[in-house]
Amino acid sequence: MKDMDSAKDMSKMDMSDMDMDMGGGQMMHMGNLKRKFWVSLILTIPILLMSPMMGMRLPFQFISHPWTDYLAAIIGTIVFIYGGQPFFSGAKAELANKKPAMMTLIAMGIGVAFVYSIYAVIANNILNVTPQVTDFFWELTTLIDIMLLGHWIEMDTVMNAGSAVDNLAKLLPSSAHKVVNGETKDVDVSELVKDDHIQVRAGEKIPADGVIVSGNTSVNESMVTGEARLVEKGPDGKVVGGSVNGEGTFEMRVTGTGETGYLAQVMKLVTDAQAAKSDQENMADRVAGLLFYAALTVAIVAFVVWMLVGNLALALSIAVTVLVIACPHALGLAVPLVVARSTAIAASHGLLIRNRDAMEQVKKLNYALMDKTGTLTAGNFKVAEYESTDSKIKADDVLTIMASLENGSSHPLAVGILNAAKAQKLTIPEATDGHQITGVGLSGTVNGQTYEIVSAAYLDKQKLAYDQAAFNRLASAGNSVSFLVQDQHVLGYVAQGDQIKPESKNLIDSLKAQKITPVMLTGDNEKSAQVVAKQLGITEVHASLLPEDKAKLVKQYQSDGSHVMMIGDGVNDAPSLASAEIGVAIGSGTDVAIDSADVVLVKSNPNDVVEFLELARQTTRKMTQNLWWGAGYNVITIPLAAGVLAPVGFILNPMVGAAVMGLSTVVVAINAMTLHIKD
Repeated sequence: MKDMDSAKDMSKMDMSDMDMDMGGGQMMHMGNLKRKFWVSLILTIPILLMSPMMGMRLPFQFISHPWTDYLAAIIGTIVFIYGGQPFFSGAKAELANKKPAMMTLIAMGIGVAFVYSIYAVIANNILNVTPQVTDFFWELTTLIDIMLLGHWIEMDTVMNAGSAVDNLAKLLPSSAHKVVNGETKDVDVSELVKDDHIQVRAGEKIPADGVIVSGNTSVNESMVTGEARLVEKGPDGKVVGGSVNGEGTFEMRVTGTGETGYLAQVMKLVTDAQAAKSDQENMADRVAGLLFYAALTVAIVAFVVWMLVGNLALALSIAVTVLVIACPHALGLAVPLVVARSTAIAASHGLLIRNRDAMEQVKKLNYALMDKTGTLTAGNFKVAEYESTDSKIKADDVLTIMASLENGSSHPLAVGILNAAKAQKLTIPEATDGHQITGVGLSGTVNGQTYEIVSAAYLDKQKLAYDQAAFNRLASAGNSVSFLVQDQHVLGYVAQGDQIKPESKNLIDSLKAQKITPVMLTGDNEKSAQVVAKQLGITEVHASLLPEDKAKLVKQYQSDGSHVMMIGDGVNDAPSLASAEIGVAIGSGTDVAIDSADVVLVKSNPNDVVEFLELARQTTRKMTQNLWWGAGYNVITIPLAAGVLAPVGFILNPMVGAAVMGLSTVVVAINAMTLHIKD
């Protein structure tokens, strides 16, 4: 419970207070990052006017020694300490983990540039060294600005609008009515322990898992089942914390709190799955790590060689130039710019990308697991046929009794029966003593007679006779068939059909074309599921599933190393959405399912999955291209700056290196902006 209370407190935080991993586990406050960028950028302006770029004086600059050198040194020091702090913190963590990456490369570049620039100011203005030493304040401040901007863009793009754990925690009330010596008193939910007795009043959320000891009610367990069905509950009935009580008041004995409660267990599954994904290394960091070792090695070798063939001043100048040129200007923007562009395109196409890692997983996908109802089909059931199978009862009476038992439920099948009864203008009597028969159906009393609504599977198990020919005919046509039973005798049936979404066929064909195997998941009967599967061309079907079966199936498909995309909705889907390599939530689903997913289909259109896959592949391709552009600049210029072609009379002019560096950054930006998908 304490974990849930903490989650509630966190959910109250303003989005600007969110943090981001800056490398090696170091966290960077988003508000601080924005402030550091703008302050550093403003302070960079005078540096651009006073400090040369790689020794080259630009037309707009006014450079008159010595005061401009001193002023540039003061401002450059402020930017170095203030704006560079996140990168040194990140580099410290990377080195502690023995995994130097982007932060270490940036820290090395700005560190060397700063130290050498301070030395240049002293050498030029105090020691009067000739020829004069070139400072790198221009490169120092612009690199810090660009890197801060890159991380700001990256953070702003992947910032979650909410947290799955927060929304799960919000399902629980903050207080409970504890019963002590026959009297009730309000206590904090965190104070509840196992075997406490609490009272739950009409319309309240149930504060913990438990068993009813007195009273009768109906409970909306949609957060557990994913279906908004009102389930009748009485003494000895089990209830789950977070579900909503109906009109009755009851007392219950607490059986699960804290880590033992249903919501807490779901929260742990979601948190663990999301944490596992966050550990994946970023491609740009791996490239930066390689460049760090390469630049450091080349700089040391160049320093030693030029010491032997030249002098200390020349060797130091070349070594510093190598390290400064290695600064990842373009590399730092390579991924964030593509991510920002990709996210904007996705939003305009009804896609919300909540986890950028999902983009990179698309190329590895083997299976796409998806619900039938509401995903492949519209989820709007309509009565296709109803009939009496007993001469003592009319067909309309069958529909009337079933509508009475289903009255008050918002389950799609119940809604279909009620709509049909209303369309026939039938009078629906009130049912009493209604309760759910787990995994079977429901029962209740209508006009003093007890009835049950059950499935064909139940009839087969109980060996009750029914019109199997009619069932086979209706089920084979894709209908869900429910039977009305009294005293172990079948009185009649109602068959309901659901319509396949027109976009579903294109989704399945597209998945197959990409060599991704589509898999249907449904709680419906096998024959009905097979009808839909056959029409869509799906060969792998899992029918008659219970809510907890979905997460097990994800693990089952992953067990041989396969990568899985899961499409679903409802709280019961949250663990499977988070555990799959790519979790896709239907936009009309619950907040918890959406917050557990990597991708949200705002319009609930199956074709949006196709667009996501296309966007993901193009995004990954653009990222790869940008990384080549960003790293390619370093790969070429580092050895040239070190003097590898000196024997033939060529050493890279720092000014040329600066120009190429700027060109590389521009190319990366333009390449990111050309990302698009077909409308």
